[in-house]
Amino acid sequence: MHSLVNAGTLTVAFEESGNPDGWPVLLMHGFPYDVRAYDAVVPILASAGARVIVPWLRGYGPTRFRSGETPRSGQQAALGRDLLDLMDALRIRSAVLAGYDWGGRAACIVSALWPDRVDALVSQNSYNIQDIARSGRPQAPENELRLWYQYYFHSERGRLGLTENRRDLCRLLWRLWSPEWRFDDATFERTAASFDNPDFVDVVIHSYRHRFGLADGDSSLEPIERQLAAQPPITVPAITLDGSADGVLTLGGTGKHASYFTGPHEHRIVRDGGHNLPQEKPEIFASAILDIRARHRTGRGA
Repeated sequence: MHSLVNAGTLTVAFEESGNPDGWPVLLMHGFPYDVRAYDAVVPILASAGARVIVPWLRGYGPTRFRSGETPRSGQQAALGRDLLDLMDALRIRSAVLAGYDWGGRAACIVSALWPDRVDALVSQNSYNIQDIARSGRPQAPENELRLWYQYYFHSERGRLGLTENRRDLCRLLWRLWSPEWRFDDATFERTAASFDNPDFVDVVIHSYRHRFGLADGDSSLEPIERQLAAQPPITVPAITLDGSADGVLTLGGTGKHASYFTGPHEHRIVRDGGHNLPQEKPEIFASAILDIRARHRTGRGA
C-alpha cells in the first residue's frame, strides 16, 4: 500500500516502512526501474530502526504532476528539487539518502547543494551529477556503444519506440545492464506497471535530450542548473558503489570521481553486480547504508 503527499509540483506516491520515529532514509530508484528495486533492502534497514521511505520518481507509477501546465521535465535539477520538496512535505529535517541512476543523481544533487539536509549519502556510480557543458565531447567508441539508448531517444523514432515498445525496450535494458542477474518475468512485470504512467515517455525523452543540450529545461529550475554546471563538490559522508558487471558504466568507471567527494568517502566495487544493485545485491546495498550511518551519525533526524 502506498501513500500520497503533495510535494512541490508533484503528488508523490511513496511507500513507508519501519519505525515512524526512527532515523530517516530515502531510497531513490532509477530508469527503468521503480520502488520494487528496494523490496529486499527495506526490511534490513527497518530492522535496524530506520524510517524507510521509497518514492516513485516523476513519470513513474502513481506519482503525478499536480498541474497540466508543468513541463514534463526529466532534467537533473527537477529530480533534485523533487527530492528536496518531498523531504519538506514529510517534514524531514535531514536524512540518509541512497540511490542509483536517476535516483542516485537526485541524492547527489541534494547532497551537493543542500548538505545540511543530508546525514550521509550512498550513491551507485559515484558522482552522478551531469556535466552538460561537456556532453558534446566524444568518448571512447566502446563507451559510446553503451549509450546507444540515449542517442535513440534523441530522435522522434526513439520516442515512438519507447511509446509503443516500452516493456520490450526496458526489459532489454535490464538484461544488458545487469548481465549476471537472472530475473524472472514476474519480477520484471511488478516494475513494468510503473512505466504505464501517462508522463513516463515525456519525462524519459526529455531527460535524455536535456543532458546533451538538445532540449530546453524548465525555466523555473535554471538557478539550480547553473549551480550544477559548476560541478559542486559533495561534502557529506559518502559511500559510493560500482558493480563490476554494470553494463552502463563506461570503461574507466568512476574511479576519477573521488576528487568530487571532499568529505569522508569510501568507494566499493561489488563483484558481479550490475546497474540495479539494490535489487541484485540488496544485502550489500543495505550494508553500505548501515555502515555510513554508523560511522557518521549526526543525530539531526526528522
